[in-house]
Formats: sequence, structure tokens, C-alpha cells
Amino acid sequence: MIEDGSTDRGSVTTVRRIGATIRRPTGAWTPAVHALLSHLEEVGFGRAPRALGTDGADEVLSLLYGEPAFTPWPEGLRSSHGVGELGRWLRGYHDAVRTFRPPADAHWQGQEEEWRPGMVIRHGDLGPWNSIWDGGQLAGFIDWDFAAPGHAIDDLAQLAWYAVPLRSMEQQRRASVTGSSTLQARLHALCTTYGEQPVAVIEALDALQSREAARIERLGRQGTEPWATFLARGDAAEMLAEQCWIRSESDALLDTGHK
Repeated sequence: MIEDGSTDRGSVTTVRRIGATIRRPTGAWTPAVHALLSHLEEVGFGRAPRALGTDGADEVLSLLYGEPAFTPWPEGLRSSHGVGELGRWLRGYHDAVRTFRPPADAHWQGQEEEWRPGMVIRHGDLGPWNSIWDGGQLAGFIDWDFAAPGHAIDDLAQLAWYAVPLRSMEQQRRASVTGSSTLQARLHALCTTYGEQPVAVIEALDALQSREAARIERLGRQGTEPWATFLARGDAAEMLAEQCWIRSESDALLDTGHK
């Protein structure tokens, strides 16, 4: 947890904690994100920060108490219960957000599609680094700056990508979660608790990785941040390498050899 009065300079933005609040620089997307968070509060979805307004150049959010799941992952996330908690959280979020109608003038960071009925507002950055764990329990997700209109299954696919994780052996070692049988079990646990078929998630992830790599290449070459930073550190190439790895491992991940 960020200590009271301290500053954390993440890969995208700088975050300060003051008491029970978090302060982050505002952007053109801040009003839309705050409208989303206010909706979640109104419908009783408590496992997300509350929007508390702005203070000069900073937005003010409530603090979720706990620790982010940096590598190596905490025991709670490495457990079958923990990955199931992620699926339950995402199902609860999607149920809560389906009644949200974005403001007509909503601007979302990196928006690719206009919102239309049938879409949700995706969290957009569902990596373990944005999940907060308190005593082995998932407190919720932070960092909603990449929220944008999209399809619910893409949120689930992104969560599977980063939190199963459906990534290279090096990334698995960093998380302390390795082995095809372990990944297969975690993928199925995540999908079961959310309520989706693993094969649909793998298909959605393949398309998502192609789109995300192309977006990094396009916006990064234009010099648009944070995609320029993502491009410079090799994120697009890493995504496509992980896409190839998942394609080669799909039978084992889906357990198709045992059907």
C-alpha cells in the first residue's frame, strides 16, 4: 500500500496518497471515469474506488485498503480461490455497469469505438498490478484511466491473459504460477466463476492481442502517450510473441485432448 503522504510513480502516471484518498493527475477522460465510478457507487458495487471530485490538477479518489499484486504474486492470487475471486469480481462489475449510460460528451482515453447498446464500459487495464488484496481477499481494482466502451468478453480475455497468466514462461516464473496443468485449471476456474466458456475467452484474447499490438504501433509511432512508451519498451512485440505461445498451447489450455 502507498504510505500516507507518499508518492508512487507508476509506468503511466504519478499517484499520491493523502489520508484515505488517492490523488492522480486529471485528463480529458476524468469526467467520464468519475461518472462511471459514481454509477458503481449508486448501484451498490463497492469494490472500486469512489470518485470524490478534483483538487486543482488532481482527481481525488477513495483509497482501497490492501496491497497490489506485483510479482511474485501474493498467495491469495496464486490460489484457486483467488483466481475465482477475480471472475466473481468481474461478473459483479459487468452486472453493475450494464445499466450505465455514458454522458453524451464522454471522452475516454484511447477510445477505439463509440458506445452503443450491448456494449459495456470496460475497465481496460485488468492486470494483477491493479488488483488490491487485503488478507488474501480481493478488495477490488484500481486505476480506471483506460476505461472505455467495449465488449464484456474482452475484459474477461484481458483478465485471463494477465492473471492466469496466459503468458511466457518468464512471466509465469515471475508470478510464481507455472505449468500447463496449473494454467489450464486457473483458466477454467476463472471462466467458471464468471460464467463463460474458456474457448470463447481464448478466441477473444487472440483478437484482443492483435488489436492492442496494432494500437501500440499506430499511436506509439504518432508519439501519443502512453503508447509511445509502450512501443519503446517493446510491448507490441511481446504481445504478439505471447499470442503465438497461446496459439501453440491452446489444446493444453482448453484440455481438448481429454474431451
